[in-house]
Amino acid sequence: MATESLPAFARYIGIDYSGAETPNSSLKGLRVYQADRASTLEEVAPPPSPRRYWTRRGIAEWLAACLREDVPTLVGIDHGFSFPLRYFEVHHLAPDWPTFLEDFQRHWPTDEDNLYVDFVRDGLHGKGADRIGSARWRRLTEERAGSAKSVFHFDVPGSVAKSTHAGIPWLLYLRRQLGERVHFWPFDGWQIPEGRSAVVEVYPALWKHAYAVNGRTVDQHDAYSAAAWLRQADLDGQLARFLNPELTGSQRTVAGVEGWILGVA
Repeated sequence: MATESLPAFARYIGIDYSGAETPNSSLKGLRVYQADRASTLEEVAPPPSPRRYWTRRGIAEWLAACLREDVPTLVGIDHGFSFPLRYFEVHHLAPDWPTFLEDFQRHWPTDEDNLYVDFVRDGLHGKGADRIGSARWRRLTEERAGSAKSVFHFDVPGSVAKSTHAGIPWLLYLRRQLGERVHFWPFDGWQIPEGRSAVVEVYPALWKHAYAVNGRTVDQHDAYSAAAWLRQADLDGQLARFLNPELTGSQRTVAGVEGWILGVA
């Protein structure tokens, strides 16, 4: 009889993301929940300031500080971490995620102060026209998830395109800040080294119906559900299975470039 694995992490963070306005805008749609192995989930408020809600910059800086601590932490963020392989082919880019992060930020510098994603889309800043994709292009993980939309499908309900284009430069920020202290799954490998913190892409729609809303807003509940599921999967000994989805060798190679939504079978 197989034995269940011990929990790999000591802290779980779920983030519901937003690509609205600028990196320094206080956004009601940015929500963070966290828990450890023993405690119940609680919403994390931004540091005291005139701003009532989190900013994208504030979340990135807070995460960097958290992940510097000697506490193995699993962070789930609700936006795409990479693009379909077709994007790499059309723009003649090496199928390499770290190189993609650098290239994307140069063309879509959406981490700069006072910059809206739409400013780059409209050609007012950056070089977004040189790095665009089609809403018809979907990553393998999005096809497998069924309802997940393309990272290029802007201006529709449930779109993750804006949050993805706003969030990817902050993944580069975290990578630069933290180096090998943090494992970006699956780009740094499908197996997360013991004791290492990890950042994964999540899709709360997969799990949120399993948890009672209890008065939370949609954004709060998405962040709550992400953190709750990560914690539950780890404590139940099921996380290792989700970190190793059933993929062929060629599919695994593609997903190593495009990324994978944790929990998609």
